[in-house]
Amino acid sequence: MFYKSINERVIGIKLNRDEKDAFIEEYKPFIAAAVEKATGRYVSYGYDEELSIGLMAFDEAIIHYDQEKGHFLSFAQGIIRKRLIDYYRKEKKHQAVTYISEYSTDEADGEEVFEYVIAAPEAQNKYYLEEVNQLRRQELVQLKEELHNWGLEFSDVAKSSPKHTNTKSSYLDIVKYIIDRPELVAKIKEKKYLPIAGIEEGLKLPRKTIERSRNYVIAAMIILTGDYYCIREFIDWGWKK
Repeated sequence: MFYKSINERVIGIKLNRDEKDAFIEEYKPFIAAAVEKATGRYVSYGYDEELSIGLMAFDEAIIHYDQEKGHFLSFAQGIIRKRLIDYYRKEKKHQAVTYISEYSTDEADGEEVFEYVIAAPEAQNKYYLEEVNQLRRQELVQLKEELHNWGLEFSDVAKSSPKHTNTKSSYLDIVKYIIDRPELVAKIKEKKYLPIAGIEEGLKLPRKTIERSRNYVIAAMIILTGDYYCIREFIDWGWKK
């Protein structure tokens, strides 16, 4: 029996329920770690709904994965994060939500006791916002690292951000031109450069406009094509997503 990479394993188990279930069981620690990374807190199977969301998201990732999506675990982690955001967004709409609010040990008989409360809408909204803000903070840390690989800081992006409507429109045209072409996105990420001549020819924009847009366009491309779901929703891109 020859060794298969995890990417090859995933491709091979898509249509085999038993093998897929065994694979998911094998990677439950990874799923828990991905959920903990996304939520910023410890979670436990059998107690935290987020892990059920994570399991379903991992199964979804298996179904939709192909090798063009890169390494499977990175792809799965992105799906898990996205489904958690969807979950928190739906929970926000509920009048009340049940969740573990406190953990204690009953010293009398040594039994572990979990106390549940029904949160009022105000408290539940606060809970939702705290979770999403935590995810956004983690995304900002990840984005900072990715920008650093391009030799950029947040201040560089801020300085290059368009101040006028016409300039913003031109910059967003460049961003859309790039992200509508997956092969171009892949090339830019691999080579770490903006193909100014090609964009100039494709959009008929002045070369200086494209050159000035570089830092903003690179940051926007990274956000819109990466695992930055919270940041994406926080920014007004000027078009319907």
